[in-house]
Amino acid sequence: MTLTNLASATPTMPRMERLLDGFEPDFEFRPVPPLPEGEFADRLRRIRQEASAAGHDILLVHADSIGSYKASNSYLRYICDWAREGMLLIPTDTDLPLALYTIFASSVLLPPAGEPVLVDDIWQVGTWGRETYNRPGRGLDRVVDATAKHLDRLGLSKAQVGLIGDATSAPYWAGLKTVLPGCRFEMAHGIVNRMQRRRSKGEQAIVRAAAQLACIGMQAAYHVIRPGVTDHEIYAAFTFAQMARGGETGDGYQIGINPYGTHCGKPYGHVVREGDIINLYISAVQYHGYTAQIARMIAVGDITEEQEDVLAMCTEGVEAAAARVKPGTLISDVANASFEPYIRRGYLTDADSRSMPYNWSAGDDGAPLLVPQQNVPDPDWEAMGRSLNHVWPATKGPHNPNVGHSVSLPKMPPYNIQSNNHDALEEGMTFVLHSQWLDPLTAGANIGDCYLVTETGAENLSCHVPLGVHRVPA
Repeated sequence: MTLTNLASATPTMPRMERLLDGFEPDFEFRPVPPLPEGEFADRLRRIRQEASAAGHDILLVHADSIGSYKASNSYLRYICDWAREGMLLIPTDTDLPLALYTIFASSVLLPPAGEPVLVDDIWQVGTWGRETYNRPGRGLDRVVDATAKHLDRLGLSKAQVGLIGDATSAPYWAGLKTVLPGCRFEMAHGIVNRMQRRRSKGEQAIVRAAAQLACIGMQAAYHVIRPGVTDHEIYAAFTFAQMARGGETGDGYQIGINPYGTHCGKPYGHVVREGDIINLYISAVQYHGYTAQIARMIAVGDITEEQEDVLAMCTEGVEAAAARVKPGTLISDVANASFEPYIRRGYLTDADSRSMPYNWSAGDDGAPLLVPQQNVPDPDWEAMGRSLNHVWPATKGPHNPNVGHSVSLPKMPPYNIQSNNHDALEEGMTFVLHSQWLDPLTAGANIGDCYLVTETGAENLSCHVPLGVHRVPA
């Protein structure tokens, strides 16, 4: 298809800009300020105390740039509210200051937001490389060299060093082990990871606000959805509504539209038609670094009885799980409850996460599973000169063998709500409960709410949008 033909097949710009005319959310969003410096100071106190108990003389905390102005993990943001790449040095002795070596990648932004709190000494390492900067060398080597010299100045060239980072940190750790052979290096992720289980009151307020932004985005999507509107326009309406009120990113969610209830997609130009099932899977609306997650289903006109049954089953699954959320309840009991509607209807035989079929599982013997080849009609994709020739996914079942997971800062290790997690719920835990099912080319659903465990029970943070399927007249 030529560009001219493609342009004539898409809605005109004025229609796009008017889709949100008259939209107002049905509740008032009140912005929440960033966490106060005192909360970061308390985190630092706790981190230093645990590092001291483990025998560490200093902690090194690393995050790398992964492009598009994103860091590879949230450790630096959690400890000092720095949202970019860097190597943070935290001496265990409280009379020694923190130091941060940063700006060693080209995907950088100037603060605000994200001026590091509690850090006085910040060094700009610089970007290196012959092709781009005409400066021979590697930023990685410069960071390693600067970190090693800093430890030497502190008298810690023969010390026990705790390491906190991710897979991108491995070459930095390897370099430090080479230039500091007298040091003993130990992984120390657990110090911060354990602090992610329960959210403080300040964190709870931010996650609640993130969930409210997701609800406002969902209401905006409902406002624009009708036959003839594209998935790009729905995605854009959601994005505008939440980001205009303070959301930090517009890339933390998926939209799936077709007659089969398939979820976990991105917009590509699908035009909404009668019989479509729309899933908005909000896997992250980010606010002050923290995320919230919800999922909703939209039916356009009449849908099949099997699709109605799957939608009802998944709605009941979330409700059954949510009814058990309170301090002291085993996480496995919450998960098992969510699958009771599946078992009652004969979709599953049990709630065991190890044996349960799910959309991305391998074959019965653990070998790779061949994705079925079959042409699947998609007029909007075909209008662009492409075709869909495989059935995705290769298996039917829930999207994952769980009913949810923790929500926190991006890239922090999650805990899952599934049958093999026998930990007890505690006040301050935040997580999503999403009930999912997909039988390719037949029926599917992905429905979920974000929850906070309170002193006596649970708070549904995404309560501003009803859980049940949203109906759009054909």
